[in-house]
Amino acid sequence: MRRLTLGLCAGFLVGYATVRFAEAWNDFRKPAGPLPKNPAAYGARKRALMVTGFARSLAGQAVIAFALADHLPAAIRDSDRPIVTATFNALSTSIDAILDTPIDYIERYVLERRYGLSDQSFAEWLRERAKGTALSMAVGMPVVAGLLWIARRFPKTWPIVSSLAAIPILTLFTLVAPLYLAPIFNKFERLEGPLEQRLRRLAARYGAGNADIFRFDMSRQTKKANAYVTGLFGSHRIAIADTLLDGFSDDETEFVVAHELGHYVAGDTLVSIGIGSLAATFLIFAGKALALPEGEKVANMRGLARFSFTTQLLAAVVGPLLAAGSRAIERRADRFARAATGHPEWGVAAFERLREQNLAEDEQPRWAELLISSHPSLRSRIATLREAMQQAPFSP
Repeated sequence: MRRLTLGLCAGFLVGYATVRFAEAWNDFRKPAGPLPKNPAAYGARKRALMVTGFARSLAGQAVIAFALADHLPAAIRDSDRPIVTATFNALSTSIDAILDTPIDYIERYVLERRYGLSDQSFAEWLRERAKGTALSMAVGMPVVAGLLWIARRFPKTWPIVSSLAAIPILTLFTLVAPLYLAPIFNKFERLEGPLEQRLRRLAARYGAGNADIFRFDMSRQTKKANAYVTGLFGSHRIAIADTLLDGFSDDETEFVVAHELGHYVAGDTLVSIGIGSLAATFLIFAGKALALPEGEKVANMRGLARFSFTTQLLAAVVGPLLAAGSRAIERRADRFARAATGHPEWGVAAFERLREQNLAEDEQPRWAELLISSHPSLRSRIATLREAMQQAPFSP
C-alpha cells in the first residue's frame, strides 16, 4: 500500500509538471490572450491553484521522505553533521525551484498577465524568481543548520530549545525584512508633499509621527494596491505602493494607512511573533512525536525529510485557527481606521476601489473563508462601514 501511494504521488508530480511544461512552452511561443476581468473566476482559479499547490508540495515531501531519502548515499542519509544535511536540503530546494519554473510561469506569471493584473516582463519575472530562490536558500540554510545543530547538541531536549529559539529568530526577521530584504525587490523613496504631511499628522496622534514614510514601486510586479506599517522597539516605517498612491484619492489612501497604523498601535507585530512562536512550538513537538520514532533522529536527512512532511500536514490543521485570528485582527484594524479618520465613507470608497483594482471577490465561498482566508470578505467589511455611516463618530 505504501509503495502504491508513493507511486501515485510520483505519478501525480510528473504528470502535473509535464502538463504545465507543455502549457508554458506553448504560451512562450504564442502568448495566450487576455481573460475577462471576472473576480469570481479569478478567485476560483487562485483557490484551485492553492489546493493543487498544497497537494503537490505534500506529494513531493512524501516521495522524498519515504522513498528517495532511503536511497541516498549512506554518507548523506545517515550523517548527523548539520552542514551536510543543511547543504543537501538547500541543493534540493534549488533543484525543486528550477523544476517548478514552468509551473510558476503558468500559475503566477501568465495568470496575472491574462487577467490584466501585471505588465511585468518575462525577463523581470525570471530575475525576481531567481532572487527569491537565492534569498530563500540564504535564509533557510542557516535556520535548518541551526535546528540540526540544536538537535545534535541537545538530543533529548532539542524541541524545547528549538521552540525557545523561534522567538528571537522571528523577531530578527521582523526587524530585518523591511530594511534589508524588501529593497532587494523594490525601490523605496521618501514620500514628500501634502499627502506625506497629512499622513504624518495622522501617525503623530498615535506616537509614530517620526515614522519614515516611503513610496515603493509595486507596479514593477503587479497593478494591485497595498500599503503596510512596520515597527518594533521604537522603529516606525510606513510604506505605500505606487499603485495605491496613483490610483486612490488622498482620503482613500489615508483610510488604508490608518488601517495599517491600527496594526502598529495594537502591537500586532508582537502578536504575530507570539502566535508564530506558539505555532512553531506545536509543530516541533507534534512533528517529533509523530514523525520520529524511537531511534530516528531529525539531524539526518531521512529524519529531517519525515519531520518536514509531518509538520506540513500539521500546519494544514493549524491554518484555519491562524486564519480566524487574522480575520479578527483585520476587523479590529478596520474599526481603528474608522475611528482614526472619522470618515467610514472613505473606507467604503477605498474597499470598492480595491475590489476593482485587485480584482477581489465581494465574498469567497464559506469553506475558503473559514479555512484559508486571512481577511474578512469585502462585502462584510463594506457593510460594516456603511452601518457606521449612519452612526455618530467615535474615538478609538
